[in-house]
Amino acid sequence: MTHFISTKPLLIEHIQHIIEKNLKIKLSEDAVNKIIFCRNYLDEKIKNHPEPIYGINTGFGSLCDVSIEEKNLSRLQKNLIMSHACGAGKEVSKDIIRLMLLLKIQSLSYGKSGVQLFTVERLIDFYNHEIYPVVYEQGSLGASGDLAPLAHLCLPLLGMGEVYYQNKKYTAAEILKKFNWPPIELMSKEGLALLNGTQFMGAYSIWCLLQAKKITFWADLIGTVSLEAFDGRIDPFQAKLHEIRPHQGQIKTAQNILDFLQGSEIIQQKKEHVQDPYSFRCMPQVHGASKDALQFIEQTLVTEINSVTDNPTIFPESDEILSGGNFHGQPLAIALDLLCIAMAELGSISERRTYQLISGSRKLPAFLVAHSGLNSGFMIPQYTAASIVSQNKQYCTPASADSIVSSNGQEDHVSMGANAAVKCAQVVNNVYTILGIELLNAMQALDFRKPLKAGVKIEQMRKSYRDSIAFVDEDRYMYPLIQESVNFIKNYSFPQ
Repeated sequence: MTHFISTKPLLIEHIQHIIEKNLKIKLSEDAVNKIIFCRNYLDEKIKNHPEPIYGINTGFGSLCDVSIEEKNLSRLQKNLIMSHACGAGKEVSKDIIRLMLLLKIQSLSYGKSGVQLFTVERLIDFYNHEIYPVVYEQGSLGASGDLAPLAHLCLPLLGMGEVYYQNKKYTAAEILKKFNWPPIELMSKEGLALLNGTQFMGAYSIWCLLQAKKITFWADLIGTVSLEAFDGRIDPFQAKLHEIRPHQGQIKTAQNILDFLQGSEIIQQKKEHVQDPYSFRCMPQVHGASKDALQFIEQTLVTEINSVTDNPTIFPESDEILSGGNFHGQPLAIALDLLCIAMAELGSISERRTYQLISGSRKLPAFLVAHSGLNSGFMIPQYTAASIVSQNKQYCTPASADSIVSSNGQEDHVSMGANAAVKCAQVVNNVYTILGIELLNAMQALDFRKPLKAGVKIEQMRKSYRDSIAFVDEDRYMYPLIQESVNFIKNYSFPQ
C-alpha cells in the first residue's frame, strides 16, 4: 500500500497509520506540480533579478549581508549542509529518524521551498528503503529550525555522513553506490530548505504524543487495579460528581475506571473506611488534566506538521520571496514542556499508589510479602519508582523558558525546543517504567484479595499477566520482573 504525500492536512492518526502499516510514500501529482512550479520560478528570479535575496545569493545568519556570485550558489548550499552537521551526544532512534524524513518530505511538498523535485524524491527513496541517516540528539537551538539534526539527516543525500540500512551502519557513499544513486547536486536555496524547519522537534513530538495517548489509558487501568487491590471505594468515580465539574479528561477518566470496575466483587464489598487517599480518589482530576493537555498539544502539532517552516519562503503566485521566522520552534517547545509535565504527573501519582500498596494498610502485608523482615518483598521497587519520579521533576524544568544568543547576535532569541523534545522522550520512557512498577505491585496486592474477584477486564488482564509474571512468595531478583511488567504494558491488548 502507498500513502500519497499531498497538500491535504496530515493528521496524527494518518501518521500512526502510515507508520504502523509500514506504508510506502509517494508524491501526489498536485505536490509534484507545485514543487516544479516553485523551482522554475526561483530559477527565473535569480536569472532576471540579481539583487540580494537572503539564503539564495547571500550568506547565512549574521553573514546575511555577504553577496555570493551566481557561479558559487551550488557550492554555498553544499557548504551549508557540511558546516552545520555538527551534532553531538547519543544517536537518535530509528523511529524518530523515520518520522523526521516523513515530516521533511511533507513540508517540502507544499511548493514554497524552491527545492528540486529530484531532491524530494531522493528523501522518499531513503524513507521507502528504510535508509536512516545517523542523527545526534544534541546541537539544535530550535530557532532557525533544527539546523544540526537536519544537516545530519540530509548530508547522506550528498554522499557524506553515515546511515543505517537493514540494522547495519554504512557510509552514505556506500549506500548511494549500492543503489546506483548519484549524489544530489544542490541548487540555490536547497541547502537552506533542507536545514531550516522543525522536523526534529516535530518527530519527537509525534512519537511522544502517540506514546502519551497509550500511557493515559494504561494509567487509568493500572490505577484501577491498584484501587481494587487497596480495597478502595467507587464513590469518587460516579458520573454525577464529574458532571458538576465537566472537564472532558476528568469525565473520561472516571468513565474508564467505572468500566474497568464492571463485575468487581471487591469494589462491591462493604468498606471499613469512608475515604481513600488522593492518589486513588483524585485519579479523574489528575489523570484527566493530563488528557486535556494532550488535546492542546495535538492541536499545536497538527498545525505544525502541516506548515512550511523553512526560510525564506517563496510565493510564486504573488512574485514574492519573504524572509521571516516560521522556523522558530517556540510553539513546539511550549507544547513539549507541557507534555513533559502532563506525563510526569501520571508518574508521580502512580508512585504514590505504589507506596500505599506496600505500606501495610487495608489488611495487606507490609511490602506485599509474607515473612517480611526475612523478605524485603516489594520495598525497593518503590525506591526505584521514587527515583525516576524525582528525575522526571527535574526534566520538567521548562526548556522553552530558556534562550541563548547565537550567530553573532542575529539569532538573539531561541526556543530550545530540541532540548524540550529529547527530555520529553525520556520522561515518556520513565513513565512506562513507573507504571510497570505499579502494575507489578498492584497485581501482587490483588492476589491477597482472593477469592474475591476484581472487574471483568482486570481479571482478563490478570490471567495474561500471570502467564508471564508469577506471584512473588519470597525474595527474588526483581529487575527482570520490572522489565517484563513494562514490556507487558507496551505489548498487551485486550482480545476483541
